[in-house]
Amino acid sequence: MNILDEMKAIVGTKHVITEDSDMQGFVVEWRDKFVGRARAVVQPKTTAEVAAIVKLCAETKTKLVPQGGNTSLVGGSIPFMGGDEIILSTARMNKVREIDRRNGTLTVDAGCILANLQEVAEDNGFIFPLRIGSEGSCQIGGNISTNAGGVQVLHYGNTREQVLGLEVVLPDGQIWDGLTGLRKDNTGYDIKQLFIGAEGTLGIVTGAVVKMYPKPKYQQVALAAVPSVEAAIELLGLARAMSGDQVTAIELISRYCIDMVVRHVPDFTDPMPARYDWHVLIELSSSATPELKDLMESILAAGYEQDIVVDAVVPASEAQQQHLWRLREEISAAQKPEGGSIKHDISVPVSRYADFIREADIAVGKIIPTFRTVVFGHIGDGNVHYNPMQPADMDREEYLSHWEEVSRAVHDIAVSMRGSISAEHGIGRLKADDLVHYKPAIEIDLMRRIKKAFDPDGIMNPGKLLK
Repeated sequence: MNILDEMKAIVGTKHVITEDSDMQGFVVEWRDKFVGRARAVVQPKTTAEVAAIVKLCAETKTKLVPQGGNTSLVGGSIPFMGGDEIILSTARMNKVREIDRRNGTLTVDAGCILANLQEVAEDNGFIFPLRIGSEGSCQIGGNISTNAGGVQVLHYGNTREQVLGLEVVLPDGQIWDGLTGLRKDNTGYDIKQLFIGAEGTLGIVTGAVVKMYPKPKYQQVALAAVPSVEAAIELLGLARAMSGDQVTAIELISRYCIDMVVRHVPDFTDPMPARYDWHVLIELSSSATPELKDLMESILAAGYEQDIVVDAVVPASEAQQQHLWRLREEISAAQKPEGGSIKHDISVPVSRYADFIREADIAVGKIIPTFRTVVFGHIGDGNVHYNPMQPADMDREEYLSHWEEVSRAVHDIAVSMRGSISAEHGIGRLKADDLVHYKPAIEIDLMRRIKKAFDPDGIMNPGKLLK
């Protein structure tokens, strides 16, 4: 019996996909930058099935590529072109195993769609605060494996801070059951942290215990036009001080982002009455302060007085607030029809946010003078999505041929400011060379030692994160 027949015996024949035409959705990244070939796609339903598949691959030294919702922006879940890798999809592993209201936790399968977890939490009077643009299709196992961020990191922290316990299938097929809901456990190394952000290179996350938070009774959103990025940073400080730190999200949005969304999202209208270069989307949340609209207006009024706000829209209804959030959430999708975009997922100290954008614009302008500025990001945690677009008069392929040169210039600036070349998207295939270039040698050595200890035969997501 060959390995694919053995896999069919484990998960069922219809859950082992071998036809190239049927694998297309698994071997192409959503923005078409990374394309691969696979020997097969296998779709287990249970942790025991995952363990059996992994054990079989370990015995035959067959390479495995774990894949969740395939929403990665760095090629982390796409195989290479060799055609010898097996994609292990967790899509069928979608059960909510336990809801513990008293402990404020959910125990879930790795294949649960993020939006579904958010809905389950809300149905029980809580929230799960991980909010990202792909939440309708990404899976919690992938969120954990990339340590996803999102718009509420300022208030709740990133995925790493939402996870209390994990269940992981190790590269030899053993199952580590660390599904604890404890908030305090001081008994040695915190093993789960090794798998969070490891991009499936140390094992396959099959289950998790995640935190739920009390659902705020009141929320208020506003979109403010600001004269500069520096003013946006000042507005962040003002809003946190005046609200008693009730700011749950604050997003920077450049003018071109709004233009793209208006052009490409059906029935979307520009919420601002006039055109401005920079905008800030602010969200306040509270269970104790019902007058959040008044508080928001007070913050904006103070911003006017300090010349850090030049205009603002404060919605009166929940539908109008959702319209503003839709603006932010549609930016990534609206970039695709605009042409080539060289994307960067940067983090710098909040105090250097404006400096980074200014210096990056200068550096990219020296390479491609007429590039279009697409900048948005999470001001409060220093994460900026710096995505210069191709000029209107330049061919897409010609523009994208400058990817390495542009990225090196942008990353050099971020690292010079003690920043990171990857804030929330991971490393994957896209940044594996950059990781070695920018990380201190001792850190790369430590990471390789960990990889060797867990996966001595290198079968788990090879060529991703670490080469």
